[in-house]
Amino acid sequence: MRYLFQLLVFITFIQNSFSQEKQALFTIDDASYYSDEFIRVYNKNLDLVKDDSQKDLDKYLELFVGYKLKVQKAYKSGLQYNTKYQNELKSYRSQLAKNYMNDSKVTNELVEEAYERINKEVKASHILILVDESASPEDTLKAYAKVSKVHQLLKEGKNFEDVAVQYSEDPSVKDNKGNLGYFSAFRMVYPFENAAFNTTVGQFSAPFRTKFGYHIVKVTDARKNKGEVTVAHIMIVKPTDTDEASQEKAKQTIEDVYKKIQQGESFESLANQFSEDKSTSGKGGVLQRFGSGQLASEKFEEVAFSLNDKNEISKPFLSQFGWHIVKLVEKHPVQSIQEMRTELENKVRKDERSLIITNSLAAKLRKKYAFTKNEKLLQKIKKSVTNDFYTQTWEVPDNKKELSGEIAVINKNGKLYSPSFISYLSSQQKANIKIKPIGALVDHLFDKWMDVQLIQYYEDNLENEFVEFKNVVEEYRDGLLLFDLMEKEIWERAKTDTIGLNTYFNNNSKNYMWTNRYDVDVYSSTNEKVIKKTKSYLEKNKTTDYIKSKINKKGVVDVMVKSGLFEENHDVLSEYKNPQIGTTSVVKKGNYYFVVKVKEVKPAQQKSLDECRGKVISDYQQFLENNWVDELKKEFKVIVNQNAFEEVKSQISK
Repeated sequence: MRYLFQLLVFITFIQNSFSQEKQALFTIDDASYYSDEFIRVYNKNLDLVKDDSQKDLDKYLELFVGYKLKVQKAYKSGLQYNTKYQNELKSYRSQLAKNYMNDSKVTNELVEEAYERINKEVKASHILILVDESASPEDTLKAYAKVSKVHQLLKEGKNFEDVAVQYSEDPSVKDNKGNLGYFSAFRMVYPFENAAFNTTVGQFSAPFRTKFGYHIVKVTDARKNKGEVTVAHIMIVKPTDTDEASQEKAKQTIEDVYKKIQQGESFESLANQFSEDKSTSGKGGVLQRFGSGQLASEKFEEVAFSLNDKNEISKPFLSQFGWHIVKLVEKHPVQSIQEMRTELENKVRKDERSLIITNSLAAKLRKKYAFTKNEKLLQKIKKSVTNDFYTQTWEVPDNKKELSGEIAVINKNGKLYSPSFISYLSSQQKANIKIKPIGALVDHLFDKWMDVQLIQYYEDNLENEFVEFKNVVEEYRDGLLLFDLMEKEIWERAKTDTIGLNTYFNNNSKNYMWTNRYDVDVYSSTNEKVIKKTKSYLEKNKTTDYIKSKINKKGVVDVMVKSGLFEENHDVLSEYKNPQIGTTSVVKKGNYYFVVKVKEVKPAQQKSLDECRGKVISDYQQFLENNWVDELKKEFKVIVNQNAFEEVKSQISK
């Protein structure tokens, strides 16, 4: 009875499996194309097609089969092996994959944190004790001891600026006493930004480390972000000598320019003539938009942000670079998070925040994928790594054969081999990692390497993970192939097949006819009296130059003329029925009045090939393509499953 029950369950399972198996809508030779793809593509393009005939399912199937025939031909022609095609497809897939290579929850949290910080600016000073991120433990300890001493001095109440000048190893400390000015998110490395935004105004942080060394940061102010501004400026460079006369001359020049502005002269013109900032003077003095903390001059920023109204102009002021007059072009307030999301996501992926996302993704993948490692082989590799690793002089042993083999497997099918890990191990010497003993260091690097491999395995298998990713990549792949095939089979042929083009033109000459054409002078004006006056001159056979000289006076253009040979439906000519040689009546079209002098009438006639070559080539291309599909249907065997197609019609109609 147990055997019979198991057999019945098995038979039921098999029946269900066959009933749920995808049904081919049509086949081209041995390749099957399924209903689900047809329905998806049809629904996707439904709102895009302008020709209602393409919404007809029978005609759409014909188009779809034709499309797949061309793709099949591309494969048969070997276009998929073209290096340019492969590189372009790889590049596109890589770009598309970036949208899937993150932990969306962590990414959203980082984006929201960044946006919250973007709405705020902090003013901070810092003390830096330099230490390389790959420094030895001894050098790291020395740097930490030094920064701890500095921290203790601050806790005892010593003045931050005085301590910064005495101990900070930031080269700019001599000029700024550690003051970094105002800044917002993404202006500093992420650990520094964290410390600054998490420290209370008036307080200083505990020592923390970045890739530059150890820091202590003091926050001196916080304010709402003013956004960015676009300004133009006129600059007179500050003389390098201390001669009082030179200094006074620079000041007098900027004051004279300011007087000219007050008298109504153009700011842009004066910038072009007098500004000594040669990078902007030719553009009316316009600078690239900027926010707080982005310029070297705090004074310049202060004045620029103090302007409130568009085109408002500052009084002359002095910065460390020279004398300036600033004009407000536009203010750019902070956008909403919805407007900035894409930009913020890109920035998050480009700075140190990306490590948080990568580590989070790797942790998820360790849970998602089952993987095993070859402990026996890993132990052999450990024994081959010596303490020379710490001095970056370790070399991969010669007995590579003994160390070669399958070192790990992801999901039973993702096999990883030891040479890849050994190569990674060797490259990591440059990171100067000091984990001891050496076995623990190898374990640490193996875990890091496995994280990289898990992420790579995930990226390589995105088509299996996400149906929409697979569909988009396949559509792009086929589209690229089809483009290359069309270029080879149709577009180039239509341009170079002179005999075929001439034959097609002669067989379809009735489609390339001139309508009635008129050699005319078309006069236009917004003033009806002017156009009537023009008409009276034309009736007296006055020339265009004579008419212009009589009507367009004192630099004012009241009448314009356009001359040429035009078809009967061209612009204002369509307002006249069968115009004859001579002067027409006055008509109004839009805001303009027109009168036309007809010099010659050319009746409808056949165009020459040169007169319509572009249109003929386009039509010939379409002709070749239509006939080409018929040829492909002879080359390939196409079988449509009518039962499956009826089911498709039923599904779509619902």
